[in-house]
Amino acid sequence: MEFWTHPACLQHDTGPGHAERPERLSAVTDALRAAFPDVEWFEAPRATRGQLLRVHDASLLASVLDTHSPARVHLDPDTVLSPASAEAGLRAAGSVVAATDAVLHGKDRRRAFCAVRPPGHHATRDVAMGFCLFNSIAVAAAHALDDGRLSRVAIVDFDVHHGNGTQAIFEHDPRVLYLSSHQSPLYPDTGYPDERGEGNVHNAMLRPGSGSDAFRAAWRDVLLPDLDAFEPQFLFVSAGFDAHWRDPLAQLQLQADDYAWLTRELVAIANRHAGGRVVSMLEGGYDLDALRECSVAHVEALREA
Repeated sequence: MEFWTHPACLQHDTGPGHAERPERLSAVTDALRAAFPDVEWFEAPRATRGQLLRVHDASLLASVLDTHSPARVHLDPDTVLSPASAEAGLRAAGSVVAATDAVLHGKDRRRAFCAVRPPGHHATRDVAMGFCLFNSIAVAAAHALDDGRLSRVAIVDFDVHHGNGTQAIFEHDPRVLYLSSHQSPLYPDTGYPDERGEGNVHNAMLRPGSGSDAFRAAWRDVLLPDLDAFEPQFLFVSAGFDAHWRDPLAQLQLQADDYAWLTRELVAIANRHAGGRVVSMLEGGYDLDALRECSVAHVEALREA
């Protein structure tokens, strides 16, 4: 098990009162360092333009990397570009790519967690949106497939918001299975069960107020059997903790134990089909106490054999 992060991710300045703030990342890294003092931390490299272009259009790269302004710029009402944001986005995507290489090629490394920001799963091929600049998990999944060793990878997304960007990028690529549980109605108002792609997209919608029973049933009865049947050779996780009952941006009622339960189920499937290989990255989660508690529960379960 290893952790990846970079101090540049703290410099992404979203402005006063923004939910996606640097303190989120500090809460996670501080909690993980305290809970797992034996786990090695690695500094994320920058993703290259070539790695980003596997899943993003050149126009999106230009809007993020080539916008030079001394002040914050809003790409949409929620998505902010500050002078340090491009570097943060490159390091966030680069962390997941580097972790993927380490897990894919390392003899004794089977799992990694990337504690980074900004999040990524709303970024589409050509639009930065929903707090997200680059779709880091998509960049890493495409990188893994380009390696040539793998023909099937899966992306599991338990953020409370549907990962519309990840789904849109891969919905016509049967090598990638995308599974998501998310609150509906809620931003970005996508992720309906009839959105199936090439049969490689599986969405479970949870009504506001849903708690542990509904969440676990959606995964136990529908999504996990679909994942198991796909027999993924590598498992990626978009780990958003904003379905926790404390989160201010949604209305689900999950507990930290729910994330631990699902992570153990994912590890078991990875052990059966993927040599135990799992790379997870931080997505959403906007209550600092919930972030601390849930990230530790998630990583603790990731570390289980």
